[in-house]
Amino acid sequence: MKIALPAACINGIKRFIDRFFTRKNSALLIWLSIFIGLLAGSISALFDHGIIWVSEMRLELIHSYEGSDIPLWLVAIPISSIMVGIAFYITHRFAPEAGGSGIPEIEGAMEGMRPVRWKRVIPVKFFGGLLALGSGMALGREGPSVQLGANIGRMISDIFKVDKVDAQALLAAGAAGGLAAAFNAPLAGIMFVIEEMRSQFNYSLTSTKSVFMSAVMATIVMRLFTNQDAVVTVTQYSHPDLHTLGFYLILGFCFGVIGLFFNKMILATQDMYLSIHQNQRWRFVGIGLFLGAVFGALTMVEPDIAFSGIELIPHVEGGQYLAGGLLLLFILRTFTTLLSFGSGAPGGVFAPTLALGTLFGMLFGVIAQALFPDLITEPGAFAIAGMGGLFAATVRAPITGILLVIEMTSNYEMILPLIVTCLGATMVAQTLGGRPIYTQLLERTLKLSMRAKRQETTDKAMFRILGKYTKYKK
Repeated sequence: MKIALPAACINGIKRFIDRFFTRKNSALLIWLSIFIGLLAGSISALFDHGIIWVSEMRLELIHSYEGSDIPLWLVAIPISSIMVGIAFYITHRFAPEAGGSGIPEIEGAMEGMRPVRWKRVIPVKFFGGLLALGSGMALGREGPSVQLGANIGRMISDIFKVDKVDAQALLAAGAAGGLAAAFNAPLAGIMFVIEEMRSQFNYSLTSTKSVFMSAVMATIVMRLFTNQDAVVTVTQYSHPDLHTLGFYLILGFCFGVIGLFFNKMILATQDMYLSIHQNQRWRFVGIGLFLGAVFGALTMVEPDIAFSGIELIPHVEGGQYLAGGLLLLFILRTFTTLLSFGSGAPGGVFAPTLALGTLFGMLFGVIAQALFPDLITEPGAFAIAGMGGLFAATVRAPITGILLVIEMTSNYEMILPLIVTCLGATMVAQTLGGRPIYTQLLERTLKLSMRAKRQETTDKAMFRILGKYTKYKK
């Protein structure tokens, strides 16, 4: 089924550009990026509200059994299991590339190595993400928002038949709009494309302006749907004492080591799941049914180790947990994040990573305050720095991490300790040989794709040989 704007509408837009602009291609790209930003912001806002609605419907259904003798966690198991099972089925059946965060797929598409099947990916990612995140899995909505925004960019490119270079720019513009809307962070959305996708992005004044316009418009639309407040409400910290910057550097070094092992564990978890389901649909769906049951129970028994973790950040930064509780939560949430993201469920890892960084940063701050009470007076400031530290170590995009945390928390005076922490984390991760997680995930996807094609070619050759042999025997 082809989706296209009426020819009269497209021709009218082109005539408008031809009449009022001298550099017609550049003008068309800017106006299309504005349109992409509007659509990316709208779909991100709908996705966000959809997750909330699905979660509330799930809870209402569970609590409808409150008067019975059945424990609520037991009621939650089949409900969440079915939700995640359906998400896994539609992903594997219709658009396998919609699994996971989708960001490696966009990076691969910008290099021309991965297809962008937006007619399949947009509905699968949207509804699959609603079910997976609404069930309580430890996943974030930013990865789906980036992939949805980028696919909208490709959709507009196809409709208006722009050339290859401009299509890449609009793909990047859509990705920036998706991330900007997901976190209400336009600067982070822009910088994510410029920094994380630097090897794929075709830098030019027009393409860069396209990314800016899309991110701005997507953020405006998102704020119209919600509000202009920060995504996370935390304490507003003043400039820290310069004597404490050494502690932030040590925190960054710690995150460099943690980030290296975290990335390795993500890849190992994905390999474990692959060895179980071997890309067979019903095994894959069976994993979804199992995970849905596990996280359905966890949402009722221990919700702090389920969900994306964004809601947990203010409680952690506010000092509601002791050191032992922070360490236990960090370990358990690391496990549930790996269990969720490594499975191939349609969801991102940005938000869970920010939550893990907050937990470890707060733990570091509590210990530092106990050892140096005269010097460290606000351990919560380390929690804010930790949000960006683990992100920088895993994604290896320190500037994006800094801007993301500042925009999410409105802690603009924390910029210096954030820079120190993020750069320290990146330095150690790079020194130890760590590589960006999305680069590693893309390489893994390409290897699996090549292996599958070789296997398909071998199978076809074997069938031909067997057919000839059978014919000969007859």
